[in-house]
Amino acid sequence: MRWATYFAVLASVLSVGLALGVSMPLVSLRLESWGYGSFAIGVMAAMPAIGVLLGAKVSSHLAARFGTANLMRLCLWAGAFSIGLLALLPSYPIWLVLRLMIGVILTLVFILGESWINQLVVEQWRGRLVALYGSAYALSQLSGPLLLGALGALGTDNDFGFWVGVGLLVTSPLLLLGRSGAPTSEACSVTFSDLLGFCRGLPAIAWAVSLFAAFEAMILTLLPVYCLRQGFTAEIALAMVSTVVVGDALLQLPIGALADRLSRRTLFAGCAVILMLSSLAIPLLIETLLIWPLWVLFGASAGGLFTLSLILIGERYRDDALVRANAHIAQLWGIGCLIGPLAAGAGSQWISGHALPLLMAAGAFGLVILLMRQGAFGAAQAA
Repeated sequence: MRWATYFAVLASVLSVGLALGVSMPLVSLRLESWGYGSFAIGVMAAMPAIGVLLGAKVSSHLAARFGTANLMRLCLWAGAFSIGLLALLPSYPIWLVLRLMIGVILTLVFILGESWINQLVVEQWRGRLVALYGSAYALSQLSGPLLLGALGALGTDNDFGFWVGVGLLVTSPLLLLGRSGAPTSEACSVTFSDLLGFCRGLPAIAWAVSLFAAFEAMILTLLPVYCLRQGFTAEIALAMVSTVVVGDALLQLPIGALADRLSRRTLFAGCAVILMLSSLAIPLLIETLLIWPLWVLFGASAGGLFTLSLILIGERYRDDALVRANAHIAQLWGIGCLIGPLAAGAGSQWISGHALPLLMAAGAFGLVILLMRQGAFGAAQAA
């Protein structure tokens, strides 16, 4: 196995997580300081999700034209350029376009990076190495806001976060020079009809990825509000969000290690059941100290579904099929990020104050029911 290449690709993808973590919070803070309301800020936040869908559509075609490694380097540099323009062109309409561009560009990085890693790893280490990727990326995103806070750079008049992101994305492509083992691809678009075929072939993975995307979007945007409305202070609400994220990040490594020793499909079903039960328990235990370990289980089980989905994809596909499968994962991610917060927000306003955990419980219950059907993971065996 090419260990140096694995860690070079891993570091390049982590640079994206850290760059987004130090630059994207400043966008919302700057808009708020300019006097924009929640809807305008929400529209800005939705732009990357639309970019995900666009980037996934052209990923296979562009990878065939430029080569996986070359395209990944170009996208990292283009991401640096786009984030730099956020600092240089402080205008809401221009930022809408730039956020859309960032969504497209960095989606290509994720698709290519995940495909490259899954192509590189040997089967007996697949669970641990894919889990290391997922865990490290989650921690890199979490580290961005912490870095800003530690350096006192969260002020809305300070462009420090933007330029740190630019620096990371300018230098990280250099790590990929001379690296080999990237998957090859064919020049064809990834359409929504292809996505439907993917969902029919691997319905459990499609459902789990969409559910985790909705989970991540809701945790970052709606969980702080949910905790505030349960009577907690802003500091405790943010601590609860951090606990969920840390549970998601740190427990992926044990889940990945188990995936190399136990049935991956059994672990997948276990994560679905734990997510359903922990979601149902949140309204019951929110006023007790038990809510803290429950937040950890909540985050770990949701993150486990995504990690195991990537592992199962990697054991099944190679080269162009692997790139296209990860493009479908990105499409499902974009859909989940769009639908999840909208459904939870509407439910919280008009149905129940506990709509967020109940929606996650309903999604996990649907996944458990789906896993009881034959063919939930497709008919074909791993390649």
